Amino acid sequence: MNAPIDVIIDCDPGIDDSLALLLALNSPELNVIGITTISGNVPARLGANNALKILQFAGRLDIPVYIGESQPLKVDYISAQDTHGDDGLGNSQLPNITAVKPHEDAVDFIINTLTVKPATRVLALGPLTNIAKVLQTALPVFQSQNRFVLMGGNYKSHGNCSPVAEYNFWCDPDAARIVFNSMPQTIEMVGLDVTRKIVFTPSMLSYIQRTDPKVGWLMEKITKFYFDFHWEYEKIIGCVINDPLAVAYLIDPSILTGFNSYTTIANQGVSRGQSIVDDHDFWHHQPNSKILTNVDTNKFWHLFLTRVANASEPQLSATLNQLLGGAE
Repeated sequence: MNAPIDVIIDCDPGIDDSLALLLALNSPELNVIGITTISGNVPARLGANNALKILQFAGRLDIPVYIGESQPLKVDYISAQDTHGDDGLGNSQLPNITAVKPHEDAVDFIINTLTVKPATRVLALGPLTNIAKVLQTALPVFQSQNRFVLMGGNYKSHGNCSPVAEYNFWCDPDAARIVFNSMPQTIEMVGLDVTRKIVFTPSMLSYIQRTDPKVGWLMEKITKFYFDFHWEYEKIIGCVINDPLAVAYLIDPSILTGFNSYTTIANQGVSRGQSIVDDHDFWHHQPNSKILTNVDTNKFWHLFLTRVANASEPQLSATLNQLLGGAE
């Protein structure tokens, strides 16, 4: 097995961000050396506190957490606490962590880390304000990156906070535009086209409660609010968990497939936050992104349930067939 990849996770925890952190922390391919937060689902400082809660649950309070930008670059900040609960974790009211405190200056942490350890990868799971700030002040630190994966945007799937926009890009459209216009590497965009196919159902929760009661307890606490929200607004039994798919793809790129294209982000008007993918090459620009459009759901859930819920074979494959609607 190859040596684990050093990674900084830039996120806005957030229910699905928290599940993504659990997956990353339990995956030997990744060595999480820091978590940076951004104002998105919840304000950056609250997100940092939530990250510490997940780190304590995982027994990894040795990993530092840094608070990032509190406001988008230009637009007013609007959180997604209607979706994730006032506390960002489904109104679970998990106790605050007092043993350690989050640090300030996430942008400086990213710059300093990439300067000293240029092989470190940055995985972006929230609005791109921190990443845009890094590009504006120290663009060369990203030139050593051989992959840049983000969760955000949408290609043919409709938006989740406007008819055309995914929330992370809509929350700070100017930052998203800067990242797509400036990132030296091809941006691997894990958007709503594929994440909407990853639905965490009550049956999956029940399975996890049986395979790992401790993890099942946490997931029930933080996803009940999410279940209720998805039923009320989308009539989905369960909840879409966007961010864990980006972690899984960073670990195993065969989980997702797509195509390369030039992409830019609309930053104003009714199309604010829309990811405009030039799939017909009208502009004749060099591709700057890989747009992921197809997902192997079985492979994702096998990875997620093995890592997060300690599921094992041969029982996992038979049960997964049931959970995904196959005939046993």
